[in-house]
Amino acid sequence: MKTLLPDSEATRNFGAALGRSLPPGTIILLQGDLGAGKTTLVQGIAEGLGISDSIDSPTFTLINEYFAGRVPLYHLDLYRLEPEEAEALHLESYWDGLERDLGIVAIEWAERLQYKPDNSLQIYLSYLDNGRQIEVMGNGELLNWQLEI
Repeated sequence: MKTLLPDSEATRNFGAALGRSLPPGTIILLQGDLGAGKTTLVQGIAEGLGISDSIDSPTFTLINEYFAGRVPLYHLDLYRLEPEEAEALHLESYWDGLERDLGIVAIEWAERLQYKPDNSLQIYLSYLDNGRQIEVMGNGELLNWQLEI
């Protein structure tokens, strides 16, 4: 699915629709250039989950956890990591349901993961002359997932 997002408000609204409709255990693999709207999308996801906390990119902390919504939101940013460093964090604990409650896991700069989780949405944000384009592709159990707006 490809959609045009003319501005940051549209990006945030798209994220809110995701937050309202995604099931617990969903992993969102976010990719796109700096400033393409990854964090804005995650802010919308948080809004859709009912989280009112301020959502900032965890560029330096790597992981922010939010528990005040419909399900937990785990927001990861791998920008400053090499793939080997990302693997050493054992991030699968955020989606295997063993150590943490299942929630929505949003991973910025997901291309730094050495392997991709089975059930995930890959989201690519790119610039266009008239805004941004978002492309969403599911795999595993989310292969045929459709956004409910």
